[in-house]
Amino acid sequence: MTRNSILKTVLFACIAMLVLVGCSSNSTVTEVEVNEDIKMITITDVRGDVEIPENPEKIVDLSGNSDILSILGYKVIGTANSDAYDYKKFPSYLEDTLQGATILGYSMQDTMDVEAIMNLTPDLIIISTVQEKMYDQLNNIAPTVMIQLEALDWKKDVKALGKVFNKEEAANDWLENYNIKAIEIGDQIKETYGAETSYLSFLASGGQFYVFDGAGVGSTLYQDMGLSKPEGMPEQSDISLPVVTYEGLASIKSDYIFVIATDEDLKVLKENAIWNSLTPVKEGKVIELDASPYFIQGYSSIGKEVFLGEIVEMLNETN
Repeated sequence: MTRNSILKTVLFACIAMLVLVGCSSNSTVTEVEVNEDIKMITITDVRGDVEIPENPEKIVDLSGNSDILSILGYKVIGTANSDAYDYKKFPSYLEDTLQGATILGYSMQDTMDVEAIMNLTPDLIIISTVQEKMYDQLNNIAPTVMIQLEALDWKKDVKALGKVFNKEEAANDWLENYNIKAIEIGDQIKETYGAETSYLSFLASGGQFYVFDGAGVGSTLYQDMGLSKPEGMPEQSDISLPVVTYEGLASIKSDYIFVIATDEDLKVLKENAIWNSLTPVKEGKVIELDASPYFIQGYSSIGKEVFLGEIVEMLNETN
């Protein structure tokens, strides 16, 4: 798969995180004679009722939710939370969280190595609807839970998975701490740079610009931290990121810009006269972020938390 096809898949699926649809908040305990030492519970996924271990210890996650599972107290043994630009490595913000786990692919792939999954002898497998055609194979290996893509609200993802695994308190505690931190840092930035100062973030790819509004870095800036959107910015109405040309980019009046790009795309951008005419560019108020990991980082709960710890220094370096 080429990098462009990878990017297209990621962009228009809006990886945003994944949530269980229709999960029951009242999971009932059901005894199953699979192993007398293992107690099973019944939960509801997109296919219906499924019995899973009450305390799974060997989880393989292909859905892209390994970061949320870690928030709930689980450590996966196999994952598809790989870097979007290099499937053989973890994104940097998840290296510590996923240390020791086997990378089985990338969460937007519809199929992965079944034999490699089997060799891990999991007691629970989590997939998304992207891997639906693998369901029967995987369910023969271990109980398999299927979840579905959520359009925009990443916090619902955390809560929904918390409900599935009866870890709602852990999910809510993490979100509460995140919200407090996001507001505190947002207030700190507004105090330093002005309450009305605006911030634009976009992905530069192939001469087009994918603007983050309700997803990715955009949701962190605007919804979580309460920073101001720039005048003329297109709004995101569904999972697809708004796309603008150089002219469209010039019509967005922002004080600071976060540009996410590969080295190649950044080089092309810097050679463009329209880009160089923008006020933030001329004033040195541009923060350049590598596409790997920052594009996908904005869609990860842990990635967002890491970004909160970085943004103040990023902005300080422009002054």
